Amino acid sequence: MTQTQPQTKPGSDLDLLDRQILNLLQSEFPLVERPFAHIGDAVGLPEPETIDRVNSLKRRNVVRQIGAIFDTRRLGYKTSLIAMNFPADTLDAAAQKINEHPGVSHNYARVGQFNLWFTVAVPPEETIEETVERMAKETGALSVRVMPTIKFFKIGVNFDMVKEEGAATDYFSPDGIKAAKAGDAGPTEKKAEPDKNPEWNKAQVITEDDRAAIRELQEDLPLIEEPFTPMAERLGMTVDGLFAKAAELVDRGLMRRYSAVLHHRRAGFGSNAMAVWRVPEERSTEVGNIMASSKWVTHCYERPTFPDWPYTHFSMIHATSDEQCEQVVGEISKATGIDDYKMLYSTREYKKTRVRYFV
Repeated sequence: MTQTQPQTKPGSDLDLLDRQILNLLQSEFPLVERPFAHIGDAVGLPEPETIDRVNSLKRRNVVRQIGAIFDTRRLGYKTSLIAMNFPADTLDAAAQKINEHPGVSHNYARVGQFNLWFTVAVPPEETIEETVERMAKETGALSVRVMPTIKFFKIGVNFDMVKEEGAATDYFSPDGIKAAKAGDAGPTEKKAEPDKNPEWNKAQVITEDDRAAIRELQEDLPLIEEPFTPMAERLGMTVDGLFAKAAELVDRGLMRRYSAVLHHRRAGFGSNAMAVWRVPEERSTEVGNIMASSKWVTHCYERPTFPDWPYTHFSMIHATSDEQCEQVVGEISKATGIDDYKMLYSTREYKKTRVRYFV
């Protein structure tokens, strides 16, 4: 008789110090000469042990990468969410083929009428439509929908690893700067208008100095005592000059933040659902802001509809269980009065990375 081994809960091997470090890595990674000494001071560890722990988190793939997060559109790249449908027996091969494109950063199998959802970014000289049409032909997609952002309400992937709950309360507004913190008591209406700055998705002028700095800041941070020193040397500037340049990129809305990206499942957030909502046009901004105020919602956008797809608003929820996802969606439905929605759970992650720009 074969005995079934008990499954280990994702994230159960993380101790309190690991969790405290993860909170610091993904929120405000310190742009200082010796960042791991700074983080160690905050959690009561010497610098070498802090680096060892971060190394361990990287080896276990709890931390995917530490680096700068940029605003794709402001850098001149075009980007869109793409939905495709494939026969079950060709889905995996199609997903792997799509992964070959360097502009594909997220690629997931999901339940529902479209079983593959991915984001793609292309440089200014290319078009999303031509790129996606080529992908569809190469992979034999049965159907495809291009769903660019119409309105942007929130992006703020953050988890409280100590409390094991969502912490997307300090997020980025459509003008590229941090918005006010969302309330902790559940969804509440926010006053910030997503289209208050009509330039939120417009490409900005990028200099050669900008490009050089972006190329350095987007790379995975080396886990050494002074990781920014070699970056600054390659740019021909001081470390303080590099930090000043990073601050300038943030002020201009080109760079969102410098932080770690976690592997959600390995960090204990094993369930993610893309909740799609049918929202009346006259309530678009009001409802989008209510959704964005939930600390469990990491992304929130309005996207175009199609005859076979009436859903306008997309809210991404990461939680420790499907039950938690459903509770969050129930709270949002109650707060907004919107009850026409679907929850599209991911069944497989094919790719999650950051787009590398100007390479």
